[in-house]
Amino acid sequence: MDETYSSWTGLIYIFNLIVGTGALTLPSAFFHSGWALGSVLMCILAFVSYVTATFVVEAMATGNALINFSKMKQLRQIGRCLDLAQQSARNQTDSEDESWGSPNEESPLNLPGSVQNFPSEPLSYYTIDNKVEMGEMAGLFFSQGGRLAFFICFTCYLFGDLSIYAAAIGQSLVDALCVSNNFTDPDDTLCWPDYPYTTLQAYRVFLFAFLMLFGPFVFFNIQKTKYLQIATSLTRWLAFSVMITLTVQRLLNPSLPHNSPSPAVLGGFPALLSSCVYAFMCHHSLPALLAPMRDKRGLQRSLVADYTIVLAFYLTLAVPAVFAFPHINPLFSLNFVPAPGDSAELLMADYFLILFPVFTLTASFPVISVTLRNNLQSTLSPTRTRLLRVVILPLLAVIPPVLLAISMPNLEILVGITGSYAGVGIQYIIPATLVLASRKSKPRELAEMENPFTSPFRHPAWAILVIVWALVCMTCVTVHIVRSHLHS
Repeated sequence: MDETYSSWTGLIYIFNLIVGTGALTLPSAFFHSGWALGSVLMCILAFVSYVTATFVVEAMATGNALINFSKMKQLRQIGRCLDLAQQSARNQTDSEDESWGSPNEESPLNLPGSVQNFPSEPLSYYTIDNKVEMGEMAGLFFSQGGRLAFFICFTCYLFGDLSIYAAAIGQSLVDALCVSNNFTDPDDTLCWPDYPYTTLQAYRVFLFAFLMLFGPFVFFNIQKTKYLQIATSLTRWLAFSVMITLTVQRLLNPSLPHNSPSPAVLGGFPALLSSCVYAFMCHHSLPALLAPMRDKRGLQRSLVADYTIVLAFYLTLAVPAVFAFPHINPLFSLNFVPAPGDSAELLMADYFLILFPVFTLTASFPVISVTLRNNLQSTLSPTRTRLLRVVILPLLAVIPPVLLAISMPNLEILVGITGSYAGVGIQYIIPATLVLASRKSKPRELAEMENPFTSPFRHPAWAILVIVWALVCMTCVTVHIVRSHLHS
């Protein structure tokens, strides 16, 4: 591996990938379904998502083991050939020595057993040093039909995710920089009164500039975004701290109207689950994020720490909000728009929070685009031309999603399809089926060896329960979508 980073840097990568703009929708979801029900569901989602993350880690280690085992078998065949060649040369030398009565000075000096220990046995076949992407795992463990289903689900999710991210970035920039400050205005609304540019034109220009600035990251490894990840992680912490501080200040101010929320509203459960089910999504990029980490001995504990921090963040943001505000906007940052006469500090905070999606998604966009590129390369061109691998597939991973966002600013349908179904497959169904298939794919020699990265939830019942949970999630999301269309 060309570049590595510390465990802490890896945790920052995972944290940035999990905590996106979806966190801003959680207070509204808690508001309509009850703070206690929302808190319990978030804890369940965090736990189930952690379980499936350990499944991905185990399957990745098994994939490494199969690759290492295959290489070792090839090296052993080479070793046997070398042994035979050495034995043949030794027999020929012995024959010549018997004929001439003395050793040939030009004969090779071959000590007995000089290649008998080639190749040396590795310390462990089970590692995650090689970046075995989920597409490669599917190729190793799934049948042809399973690989096709995986490719469709995985590509649709990542492609849709990148389009949604690009659209959110463009809309946030329009909200922050256009005088109209409202992207829901008609497309012919002028962005600035003194210039003949509409909000739609500004949106497209902003997206094109974003593509030029951050699109080239798709040609590099994720490690190249190290400082971008650290910087955006700081802005996320700052943004959450600002929102939590302003929320607590409002909650403690008796002169402002507050809310008396219900602990649970069962009728809001489908909408709550639809909004929160992907709050802990990071599974699609785990192989690319974990492989470069130098120290992987405490990997499971590191994942527990990351998920615990994210869960604490979500609850600290959402629970006080439902008590502090009598009404919560679908995007929580819009609750902090300053009223006339507010201080300059509140105005600065407003602009900062409006740009929060830009800060978060500019870090996630390169990670997901590189993940899509890697899986396209492993699935479509494992041995084909360098031009296809190095140029064409990276461009396919980043340009079409941005073009879709440019041509269709309103991506509600894509959000529904991408998040509601493909996302469930990526986060729950694929990790569960991967780990079950990987355990069945081991040859006898590997099955007898210990896998230090085995999931703590090794019983098959855990994977089955995850699949059942995925079906429950898809059912609730479908109910929510049908209800939304019936009431629209």
